[in-house]
Amino acid sequence: MSEEDKELELLKAKRLLEMQKNISLQQKQEELKATKQDQKTTDPREILIKQLGYRGLEVLQNAESQFPEETKLVVAKLADLIQSGEVTETIDGGKLLTLFRSLGIRVRVATTINIEQDGKLVSWSDKLKESTSIKESSENQTE
Repeated sequence: MSEEDKELELLKAKRLLEMQKNISLQQKQEELKATKQDQKTTDPREILIKQLGYRGLEVLQNAESQFPEETKLVVAKLADLIQSGEVTETIDGGKLLTLFRSLGIRVRVATTINIEQDGKLVSWSDKLKESTSIKESSENQTE
């Protein structure tokens, strides 16, 4: 072998060593990212929140404030089911409320019924108050 061939082989070996170091460094960084993501998603509540849909968070917060211990158990089990892939659909507030009620946990949620009157939304209770006051005034006038 000539001297140039030896130098070329040394340069190739150095370059190969650098490439191996870079690859191992990249693998370590990817492993760190993966463990950080695992740590972030190990909180069952966060896993569930990512899966919640319309008014789901509202129902969850009400359940947590009214039944904290029972809700922790339900959240943990739901998170397990989500991670295992058994639950894939979005869980809206109605589904979550139905689940809690089927387990015997009577979560109370503030509910209002609105109706349209003259192009405006009016609460049902206001409409009932208005109609009863009209009846009372008409009864008073007939007496």
